[in-house]
Amino acid sequence: MKIRAAAALAFLIAIAAGAFSAASAPGTSDTMPAMTAPMAPTPPMATPVPGRNALSDDQQSQVEAIIRNYLIAHPEIVRDAIDELQRREDAATQAQQTDMIKQSAATLFDSKREVVLGNPKGDVTLVEFFDYNCTYCRRAHGDMQALIKEDPNVRVVLKEFPILGDGSVAAAQVAVAVLLTAPAKYAAFHDELITDKGQADGNKALAVAADVGLDPKALKVLANSDEVKANINEVSKLAQKLDISGTPSYATKLKVVVGAIGLDGLKAAVQAVRDCDKAASC
Repeated sequence: MKIRAAAALAFLIAIAAGAFSAASAPGTSDTMPAMTAPMAPTPPMATPVPGRNALSDDQQSQVEAIIRNYLIAHPEIVRDAIDELQRREDAATQAQQTDMIKQSAATLFDSKREVVLGNPKGDVTLVEFFDYNCTYCRRAHGDMQALIKEDPNVRVVLKEFPILGDGSVAAAQVAVAVLLTAPAKYAAFHDELITDKGQADGNKALAVAADVGLDPKALKVLANSDEVKANINEVSKLAQKLDISGTPSYATKLKVVVGAIGLDGLKAAVQAVRDCDKAASC
């Protein structure tokens, strides 16, 4: 918060300095002239350009004193500036993620290594990045199941994204081995492992695989194969491109959403894509 407040203060001082300098320059009036277009503010921390409009040390001190006194009298301005800074940063991040979604669409939505639940030919694809040791992923699993049950036209893609330690990595490797060995049994395996309240690791995942009728010894060998590692590495690189560092995270063709957003949030994300598809542009 202190850093953001300082940034906001620097931004306000830069604007005021520019105005003060312009007003103090020879040949200008005491009042600001009418402008036909808004002036772009000088970016904070920018190196001043030498010239007749540069502030002297005394003028700089005057500007800083004016700003300081005004902010003390109206501290809500700092809050508003911080909120605006956050809004701009969020918008920039969203724009960057949207661009990366387009660039990575083939890997994100149609990788040969992905898991598809729901309707494989659904009109909207919702991607989930998850970790078997993620508490919020476990809670969100029921929301995803409810979404699939209530919306017969949604296509769900699961991405193994083990970020919570070696146990998560080992469990994900077994999960990918299950997918390679018996794709039809992956959903049952996933449901049991993601809802287990204990710590997930390789041994736990192999035990769950045995529960759904698979050979744990064969899976253990396959779990260390190059193809399994390639699957997990693909997801890791994709997450890095999309600036995803937490689980659960969701992606549609429109945006990335981080965190367990609940059933209503999932529905809203899906509906936003449908609304976009109906519109001429979005």
